Amino acid sequence: MLRLCALVLLGCVNNFIASPLHSDVPKTFLEHEVVPDVLSVAPAEYLTVKFPSGAEVNGGNVLTPTLVKDLPSLSWNANPDLFYTVVNTDPDAPSRAEPVWREFAHWLVGNVPGDDIASGDQLMQYFGAGPSLGSGLHRYVFLVYQQPAKLDFDEPRINLTAANRDYFSIANFAKKYNLGDPIAGNLYQAEYDDYVPILYEQLGI
Repeated sequence: MLRLCALVLLGCVNNFIASPLHSDVPKTFLEHEVVPDVLSVAPAEYLTVKFPSGAEVNGGNVLTPTLVKDLPSLSWNANPDLFYTVVNTDPDAPSRAEPVWREFAHWLVGNVPGDDIASGDQLMQYFGAGPSLGSGLHRYVFLVYQQPAKLDFDEPRINLTAANRDYFSIANFAKKYNLGDPIAGNLYQAEYDDYVPILYEQLGI
């Protein structure tokens, strides 16, 4: 019986250590230079991001455009009585070496009640990673901000198009709407694969 209890305890400890929920988000954001390229302050909380393909974002892991093409599900320690803003942004457009279009926004939703993103105000429709051929790995950063209240966003609504997404700055957006620093975040990396031309056709590029 004692041995069984020890094995159960060891399993719990291993799960705790291995779980991405206990990753050091500020350290990860510094290692991947999201701070200072995107943010001045990293979020403290791990944001769980899962795609219908089964892929999961985990602190800068490398995924493919094929794996991240569909709308992901997100979860964080959300208060159902509060509103949040969710963003997915690429600071490496057209490449990390020459990010002259920084940032390129891939998804932006405001007034999210709790973590019910489907009930939020979609400012930019989601589309996944689409790095051009030869541009190397891009960082794709997911962030959650806690809003001070429900907000009246005066941004243009952008559907499935690449237009008006470049030169985005989540830092400036957060300042404009008094969002403060992000409370949760995560990121993955991706480079070109055979899905990218399909995505470009959908976007009219």
